[in-house]
Amino acid sequence: MSPNAGKTGMKINKLHELKIGDLKARIPVIQGGMGVGISLAGLAAAVANEGGIGVIAAAGIGMTESDFFSNYLGSNVRAIKKEIRKAREHSKGILGVNIMVALSNYADMVKTSVAEGIDIIFSGGGLPLDLPQFMNGNVKTKLVPIVSSGRAARIICKRWSERHGRLPDAVVVEGPMAGGHLGFKPEELDDAGHTLEKLVPEVISEITPFAEEHGVKIPVIAAGGVYTGRDISRFLKLGASGVQMGTRFVTTEECDASREIKQAYLDSRQEDIVVIKSPVGMPGRAIRNQFLDDVQEGKRKPYKCPYHCIRTCDYEESPYCIFFALINAQRGKLKHGFAFAGANAYRATEIITVHELMTSLVREYEEAGAEEKEYEEAGVEEKSTP
Repeated sequence: MSPNAGKTGMKINKLHELKIGDLKARIPVIQGGMGVGISLAGLAAAVANEGGIGVIAAAGIGMTESDFFSNYLGSNVRAIKKEIRKAREHSKGILGVNIMVALSNYADMVKTSVAEGIDIIFSGGGLPLDLPQFMNGNVKTKLVPIVSSGRAARIICKRWSERHGRLPDAVVVEGPMAGGHLGFKPEELDDAGHTLEKLVPEVISEITPFAEEHGVKIPVIAAGGVYTGRDISRFLKLGASGVQMGTRFVTTEECDASREIKQAYLDSRQEDIVVIKSPVGMPGRAIRNQFLDDVQEGKRKPYKCPYHCIRTCDYEESPYCIFFALINAQRGKLKHGFAFAGANAYRATEIITVHELMTSLVREYEEAGAEEKEYEEAGVEEKSTP
């Protein structure tokens, strides 16, 4: 913190809570849902205990079940029940699940999560146009779509309002710096018109008329490339009510990823963070390794597809099975898989606890606020910080 802040009696900006319906998160940070097996009960509970929102990723969650390959649907339903209950045993905080629309068992995973009383369902990887139809009268679970444009947010609000008589409880807008599968065309990833700084106000503008018409508040959550408390400050000033962070939580002690994945983050350089063509038909951001180099060179990784887990996957023509690759990575077998990661993954330098991370984010946010106040009083513009 600037030494001048305390001397002048300056009031330091405090992080406000994030309100999603009747839920209140003391720290406006949502831990992004990361499959396969990266964010499970361990990480989600730790984040929730620190005042944020912890999220379990549904994709491939049945990988630990003995009958995963012979009973795909049953193992996944059983596993998501176990993880939600395990997280509940270790936390009284706010817990969510992330369920990709593209999952072939999407409806079953949503229904199971609702039946388990999960606080929030985050849903992206396609437009969750009919997500409310699976609620079966439930009013406790909040529904939060993940979008990559204002247009997508408007389409969802219109559809939900007309067909289901409700609106999203919040909207996550994910920019092109996110890790994993991305909701952009490859040529849009470096387009100045698609930055998160542009998308946040765009989404707010598109959903505000719906919120005003129905007399509700729809908080917008900024995601994709948010890495520090200073970033949080920047996006809150743009109108966001909170942020979602995934990459930053991978290198925590409580993260459910293998040590090998965490080490891959620590060892990565900026040039190692690459965009790949995923078998599921979307671009994805990952850490380059020999497995991905082999795929890039046209080498096929032999496999059999025991289930069509992602509806958009061209599994008959794909050079590898992305689920097997991600399962191998989660188990530490990076020779036979790879790690998804956000654009800032190379900035990781150590493995810390979730408590240490959340504490540092709050401190960085307060420092950014104090510095901004100093610049305002001095009549100069705030420093530009990468």
